[in-house]
Amino acid sequence: MKILVACEFSGVVRDAFIARGHEAVSCDLLPTERPGPHIQDDVMNHLYEGWDMMIFHWPCTVLTNSGVTWLYEGDEKDMVMGPSCFINQKRWQEMEVSAKNFRFLLDFEQIPKRVGENPIPHPYARAIMGDYTQLIWPYEHGHGELKRTALWLRGVPKLQPSNIVYGYEARTHNLPPSADRWKERSRTLPGIAKAMAEQWG
Repeated sequence: MKILVACEFSGVVRDAFIARGHEAVSCDLLPTERPGPHIQDDVMNHLYEGWDMMIFHWPCTVLTNSGVTWLYEGDEKDMVMGPSCFINQKRWQEMEVSAKNFRFLLDFEQIPKRVGENPIPHPYARAIMGDYTQLIWPYEHGHGELKRTALWLRGVPKLQPSNIVYGYEARTHNLPPSADRWKERSRTLPGIAKAMAEQWG
């Protein structure tokens, strides 16, 4: 298959599919961290290139539960006139645009098989993105840590556990603040990438 791995700078998912004999290409605004087929550009410019599958790791900053408080300004306990009086209009608009772009990719039927990946979104984003198909955990795929990931699936089956391990911890959640913390948290773990390639490839 010809596979587009969108919003991926790490090359982890791309390389897992290449190892299975597929023509996989990653695409991101950032350069790839490891050598391999990579398009450094906005994925929206490369959708009509004959892909059989697209897996997209859409940026989650304004979509997740952890960021929902940034949609409002002021103290919620003082919202006597209603939450709408405290909406951060700029942040809310960013959220709506991001969620709509996610949904556009998910509904892009010119690519037969589509997978969206994100942390669990807050209700405002989910109303636009649609409900996720399943939740997966790293410990189901050989990594002893806790980090729930939501998958939206079109044309592929649910991802089944491939290597359950025990004795896990919230490693990525407890990473100390740093300029690259978001990068460390956003990389797909190799065991999950391997399971995707084996089960969907």
